[in-house]
Amino acid sequence: MGNMNMEESNEIEREDMEEVQQEQEDIKRITPWTKQITFRGIVASLVIGVIYSVIVMKLNLTTGLVPNLNVSAALLAFVLLRSWTKLLKKAGIACAPFTRQENTIIQTCAVACYSIAVGGGFGSYLLGLNKKTYEQAGVDTQGNSPGTYKEPGIGWMTGFLFVVSFVGLLALVPLRKIMIIDYKLTYPSGTATAVLINGFHTPKGDNMAKKQVNGFLRVFSISFLWGFFQWFYSGGEKCGFSQFPTFGLKAWTQTFYFDFSMTYIGAGMICSHLVNLSLLLGAVLSWGIMWPLIGDRKGDWFPKALPESSMKSLNGYKVFIAIALLLGDGLYNFLKILYFTGRSMYTRLKKNPKTISDDKNQPLDDLKRNEVFVRESIPLWVACTGYTFFSIISVIVIPLMFPELKWYYVVVAYILAPSLSFCNAYGAGLTDMNMAYNYGKVALFVLAALAGKDSGVVAGLVGCGLIKSIVSISSDLMHDFKTGHLTLTSPRSMLVSQAIGTAIGCVVAPLTFFLFYRAFDVGNPDGEYKAPYALIYRNMAILGVEGFSALPEHCLQLCYGFFAFAIAANLVRDVSPKKVGKWIPLPMAMAVPFLVGAYFAIDMCVGSLIVFVWHKLNSKKAGLMVPAVASGLICGDGLWILPSSILALAKINPPICMNFLPSKKA
Repeated sequence: MGNMNMEESNEIEREDMEEVQQEQEDIKRITPWTKQITFRGIVASLVIGVIYSVIVMKLNLTTGLVPNLNVSAALLAFVLLRSWTKLLKKAGIACAPFTRQENTIIQTCAVACYSIAVGGGFGSYLLGLNKKTYEQAGVDTQGNSPGTYKEPGIGWMTGFLFVVSFVGLLALVPLRKIMIIDYKLTYPSGTATAVLINGFHTPKGDNMAKKQVNGFLRVFSISFLWGFFQWFYSGGEKCGFSQFPTFGLKAWTQTFYFDFSMTYIGAGMICSHLVNLSLLLGAVLSWGIMWPLIGDRKGDWFPKALPESSMKSLNGYKVFIAIALLLGDGLYNFLKILYFTGRSMYTRLKKNPKTISDDKNQPLDDLKRNEVFVRESIPLWVACTGYTFFSIISVIVIPLMFPELKWYYVVVAYILAPSLSFCNAYGAGLTDMNMAYNYGKVALFVLAALAGKDSGVVAGLVGCGLIKSIVSISSDLMHDFKTGHLTLTSPRSMLVSQAIGTAIGCVVAPLTFFLFYRAFDVGNPDGEYKAPYALIYRNMAILGVEGFSALPEHCLQLCYGFFAFAIAANLVRDVSPKKVGKWIPLPMAMAVPFLVGAYFAIDMCVGSLIVFVWHKLNSKKAGLMVPAVASGLICGDGLWILPSSILALAKINPPICMNFLPSKKA
């Protein structure tokens, strides 16, 4: 037994030595930044970006909840390029080796591409402009003025994204050394991605990757074939496995059922147990308790004659209570991050600036990383000139697209954007929380109130998108710079790959959106693609214009209660012991099922259950395989959306409608 332990210990030491030697060799043979961006890498980024754009667009238009897929994108990048290089070698064709730098560039470019689909507003502020959402918000509502809508179009959406997305790339470029090297901000997502990529490009990483690739491909095939099989039984409204009354027909009417969605199960495996349990708690509280009770008050709290979709009936309570939870959670976290940011910066200012980055006490590898990061500098004049150029274009173009948003509002937004971006990126570096949506919501309320009744809704929604895009993209870029710093990738190649990915995303995201918009009934509150955040954001803008008069009867008191609950829950989680805090629900996650329903929360909890059982049976294997299996479930189901959308556009309907009815009584 002692000999076995000695052998295992020697094996671990040998592997560690090999990894150190591998890293030192990589430092010596770093390719120039222009050669880190390759044609094959751009093609791989395009493929991954398109697949993930479809996946996140589905999540955006169904629940609005999108998990972090950066690690999954890095894994898929490794799978594609390693398979490609091995095929060429077997064919006797010489090719350049696949390095960690190229892996990082592909991941960065792919994430930049699908991030446009995540944060481009297709499920929130841009979709909130369309006529269907305008009608759902109530045409009789004072703040929802007649004609304040704009139908989606590939042309104007693509133009809008190109105008607003590139400004954020340049807002914080001059501060990259301060954030990454001087302040040593951790950027947990960027660091996790770098650790994964560095792990792949080691001797033992290759064996680990083989297991993950095999698991990914197996589960991917099963997920795709399951999506294909389900399609045959979904030939009608509320038909198929996605409407299976798992807990009985009465529970089914309140959206409590398991809908066999591999995407949500995979997302549940990636998200933490706390997110999934918070979703389930929100579903039970809303659809299990509150909506049946408030529905019974019809004729008392709201008129019987009103349709359920009206903002003055039950739907109003659903929307505005969800808004209260989102705003309470957002406000608390916003103030919390401002506090941490201010405290951290104050502590640093009190120190001698020379001691902030004391190179003498740093390991040799860190010094080399810093040297590579600083050596490949991005000239200050490039960042300043580029930011000014794109800002001028935006100031001219956006008021022409949306006359409701005056040019001077846009000018003020671009003057304030760098400081807002810095606050958000600094906070994200400390906590891994991107608060861009909260900055966007502040802009939404301010602009909606300033622009007044006739223009407020459109000005608020567009202004929200403007601020949110700049603040979010600049923070994402800093995460990527952190990944690049740890994988010895040039900041220049990172910036260029981010720009390429953003340009691809500005084209791919609107096309992906229209694939859904034309093939499915997007925005239907009773359909699969409810797009809940579109209605939420439009009603936030109406609230900014009208004030509390937009709320139905007794809704204000309920909103006060849930707003206070959101702040209290966050406070208790932060101040209580860790063993207690880890079970306090997340109000932002709880808010999603208030509008959408309970079915997807059940799917995601099944994902959590799979991970829990797997860790109990074999924790080491679970830690290795869970990301690969989750990615396979999501990608397989997501890829089936492409052929199913094409079939829907071609008016080819499934041949069978499988639904469920109560038994006939004798």
